[in-house]
Amino acid sequence: METKYKIQSLENAIRLVSTWKRERQKIVFSNGCFDILHIGHVDYLEKAKNSGDKLVIGLNSDISVHRLKGSNRPINMELSRARILAALSFVDLVILFDEDTPIKLIEAVKPDILVKGSDYKIQNIVGAKFVMENGGKVITLDLVEGVSTTDIINKIKNC
Repeated sequence: METKYKIQSLENAIRLVSTWKRERQKIVFSNGCFDILHIGHVDYLEKAKNSGDKLVIGLNSDISVHRLKGSNRPINMELSRARILAALSFVDLVILFDEDTPIKLIEAVKPDILVKGSDYKIQNIVGAKFVMENGGKVITLDLVEGVSTTDIINKIKNC
């Protein structure tokens, strides 16, 4: 499958996820900006996929990243970030969103498993309450130490 077909609107994503659920596949959801994809992202997303059958990524749009990260971000535009994520074999679906949080996506997708990094406490994860109230679970995964997009940007600035 061409990677561009893994990038879907919310409406199309809901239909696809419904099909997967009818097939009794466990839907895993995670989200982020994924501005400069690095080993920490790859490790995290691969582990997330291993917790279920289908990995759905909510990807912050350029507008959303700009509001959250500042005027110099994102470095890579949303369609580039989406295509790179979609090219990963363990990513099944990418949905862009403009809001500051993915709660609308989480409530629409109704994942079986919500995954975030261990830098979050479960009670602070957006959508955790919704997922658990609907019979799902929330998992936090250890992150690769010493790797972040901000660190990469700072290193480039100092070259």
